[in-house]
Order: sequence, then structure tokens, then C-alpha cells
Amino acid sequence: MNKTISQRIEEITIKLTNQLSVVETSGEINVSQTVYDILSQIDYYKDNPNDLKFVNVPNDKLGRKSVLAILRGKKTQSKKTVILIGHTDTVGISDYGPLMDYAHKPYELTEKFKEISDTLPEDVRLDLESGKYLFGRGIFDMKAGDAVIIALLEEISKNLDDFEGNLIYAAVCDEESNSSGMISVIPELVKLKKEENLDYLALLDTDYMTSEYEGDENKYIYVGTVGKLMPSFYVVGKETHVGESFKGLDPNQIASAITERINLNADFCDIAEGEVSLPPITLKQRDLKTEYSVQIAKTSTLFFNYATHISTPDEVLEKMKQAASEAFQSTIDSLNREYKRFCELAKRKYDVLPWKVNVLSYKELYEKVKLEIGDSLDEKISELSELLLKDESIDQREFSLRMVQEVHNLWSNREPVVVVYFSPPYYPHIYVEGKHPKEKALLDAVDKAIKTTKTDYKLVYKKFFPYISDLSYGAAPKDAKIISALKNNMPGFGVKYNLPLEDMQELDLPVLDIGTFGKDAHKFTERLDKKYSFEVTPELVYKTIINLLND
Repeated sequence: MNKTISQRIEEITIKLTNQLSVVETSGEINVSQTVYDILSQIDYYKDNPNDLKFVNVPNDKLGRKSVLAILRGKKTQSKKTVILIGHTDTVGISDYGPLMDYAHKPYELTEKFKEISDTLPEDVRLDLESGKYLFGRGIFDMKAGDAVIIALLEEISKNLDDFEGNLIYAAVCDEESNSSGMISVIPELVKLKKEENLDYLALLDTDYMTSEYEGDENKYIYVGTVGKLMPSFYVVGKETHVGESFKGLDPNQIASAITERINLNADFCDIAEGEVSLPPITLKQRDLKTEYSVQIAKTSTLFFNYATHISTPDEVLEKMKQAASEAFQSTIDSLNREYKRFCELAKRKYDVLPWKVNVLSYKELYEKVKLEIGDSLDEKISELSELLLKDESIDQREFSLRMVQEVHNLWSNREPVVVVYFSPPYYPHIYVEGKHPKEKALLDAVDKAIKTTKTDYKLVYKKFFPYISDLSYGAAPKDAKIISALKNNMPGFGVKYNLPLEDMQELDLPVLDIGTFGKDAHKFTERLDKKYSFEVTPELVYKTIINLLND
């Protein structure tokens, strides 16, 4: 990539980073305006203002919006189109401590770090002293990636007579939280496709790429992306006074056994073409007792981040039900062992404790309650939904939990049970196997781009972008059984949590990430490798685009 473009990418990177845009703040609106303003200076958009617009996030309390830009080649009337995405929000800046005022000023922050270099970790200090890195919140995740796309749009727009095909760029908000930016853009992309009969070829992200292990010198290009589910557990025990502890069943003990069974257990890793997803890890575990008393908790809850390469929601649900059953049984076994020991010590008669394993999916619980109370169940669920929607402090996870609690409370069975369900959000994995023409075309385009890029870096092509991202919304499973398992076991789906599954199915795109390189995303030492990011990344992105459009 020529030096002028590299300098322009750095210039845009700094401009975007200078605009603080912490997720769920008004800074997100300001950075969208900054992107819009930069693009509006391109002659093409001065001549074609309708090809540059904002896409509002519906019902957003902040009024956030994404930017959507179309660039149309003039060489032929080709309908071939590549979609490019990048998020413009960042995580917070509190980790910068006394340097918070410099967190969004890369040049100044880099100089400030030099003043305290002796307090920095050695690898950070070495990168600082090398002069090869720029520091700052969001510079790496992922404003440099947005800058790559914007600079390429600027460059390509200068000679559209020789450019065949079209590009669509979506600069989306809210990626770091609930992906509401991308979710609101997806229907717009489908609308454009249908109105203009566009032929979408692929969805390309320029989100960050980093080393995968200590000492890793590879630079990665990913085709496909990891998915995410949030299997959740509502655990109902049996309350008792602490003075009669063996007469109760502590839901925290069952929850802990579930964590022990699932947390970071490689049994639940997905493997595809030798690439392994990370095992599940807890994101929350707590009991639901609201007051202090000497009665044990009656209920508890926990949920996991569950990464997928090939497992679908229906499959994960069954795996989690089985794991919960095993954990429940291990708790019962442990309690009986300890109760027997206690009885021996206290010289009392030992009788086996009465607990039985009972694990249900949310759908199964719903069906049992429906049989008992009929349509009044749906009426009560609707009433609670309306009430909860009025309280903005209740997020999507809490909303789902409250739905499960309500349905369980309406059930006549008061015995211990574990209810397995899904909490939002859902990110489908996208596995680009090469079985379909668009998948094969993308694999070929990336392979050719890598082979024709002369660089000292070792470029490695891999499947599955390993970080949760908006790439997941480029497609969705079409099997009705899979979608049913998701919707029917995610309380609040379509009410508190909305996902344009039909539009995602309509797009059905292979996806890839060609990212800028850096280190320590989401840390105060977040930093960007200037040479790779400003020189190699744009060349790979450009070549992949051209290879796709000229195929």
C-alpha cells in the first residue's frame, strides 16, 4: 500500500480516536457524526448524497445511530457487492487512572507513557521504546480498522470508472455492549438488496487481530467467526432454617456443582478443521435471596459464555441439561455422604435424603404450567413483560430470569428443580467450509490476497475469528428445529430482546476479518502496530475486495 494512503489511514485513525466514544454514552453519537463528516467530504458523496446516511437504533434512549455508505463502481452495471463493517464504540477509560484525560489522545498518551515507562510491564515498555506502536483507547479496538475502510473508500472513489461492483460500509455503534447498531443495520442491508437487486458476496470486518499465544509472531486472517450462546440456570432448592440444615437443599450448592461441571471444561469445546473454541466460562453466579436471615436461599442463578464453532442452540441446550443433571446428582450424593457421616458422629439414625434430580428446559417448564393453568399463563407473562419493560434498569439477562421465575412460581410443584434456558444475546457462528459458491469464492479471494502480498510478516489464514463480533449477524441457521430451540428457550425473545433472524437468514453471507494488529485490547496499555496496520492490513483488504468483485 502506498505511503500516501498509509499516512491517510493514520490521520483518520487519530481523528476517530480523538473522539471519545465509550459504549452507552453520547460519545457514540459524536463519533458517528465524525465518520459521516469525513465521508461527506468525498466527492462521490457530494454528488450522491443519498448514498450516505444514518441508521438510527430504534427506541434507543441515547438516540444512537450508525452510518451506512454505498460506493458504486461505474465500470459496468455490476450488482456484485461487498459489505464492510467496523464498530466505532469503545470500552470505558477508568483503567487509565490519572492518565484518563489522555486516553483518547494517542500522540500525547504515548509521550506520557514514556514518563512512567519504568512502571510499565516489560513487553509494554519495549513496544513503547521501539516507536512502532501508538497507544490509546479504541485505537486498536477498532478505530484503526474503520480508518482502513474509510481511506480505501476515499481512494477507490477517485477512479470509479475503472471500478467494477459496489461497496457498502456500515460504521456501527454499540458493538461492545448489545450490538444494537449492527442489529438495526441488518434490515437496511436486506432492504437495499431487494430494492436494487444487489448480489452480496461477503461480509468483511476489520476488527482487531492479535497474537494468540506468548511469542506468537503470526499475523492472522480469519474466514468465518465464532458464535456465542448464554446457557443459563435457574436453580430452585428447598428452604430451611440453618439449625436444621439437612432438611433443606441449598441451591447455591447445586449452582456450584454446575459451575464445577461446566466451567472451563474442555468437554464443551467445539472442534472444526482442527480449530478449537474456548470452553464455557461463568459470567454470573448468585443466589436470589434479597434479605439477610437464617433461612437458606431458596433460588440461585448462573449463566455461562459458551463459544461455538459447530454446536447449535438445540445441541447446546441438551448438553447443558445433561451437565445440570450430573451436577444435581453429584450434589445429592455429596449431601448423603456428609449426612451419613454427621449421623454417625451424632449417633443418630441415618435415612437417605429425599432429593431427586429434576432438570427441565424452559420450554418444558412452560408446557407443564400451561397444562395446569391454561391461557392465563400467557396473560400473566404478558402482564409481567409490560411491567418490566417500563423499568430501564432491567437488562435483557434480568428480564429473561424474571420470566423464568414467574413461570416457575405459577407451577404447583414446589420440589427442587433446575431450569435450563438461554439468556440474550445470541451470536451465531459462521463456518465457511467452501461447500457453496460464495464460500469457495471468498476462500479463493483471501488465499490469492495472501499469496500476492509481499511482506516480512508471516501471514496465516485461519477459520473462525475468535472474538465475539458483529460478523455473526451476517447469517443465521435456517433449520426450524434450531431456531425453535432458541426462541422457545429464551424468555423475552421478541419482547425485550429482538434479533432480525429472518433478515440474517436472507443475507446468509460468508464472513471474514482482516484486522489491524496490536496488543492489549480493553487494557490501559492498548496499542496499535503502525507498520502492519497502516501498510499490510489495507493491502490485504483491498486485494480481497478486488478478487471477490472480479471473480
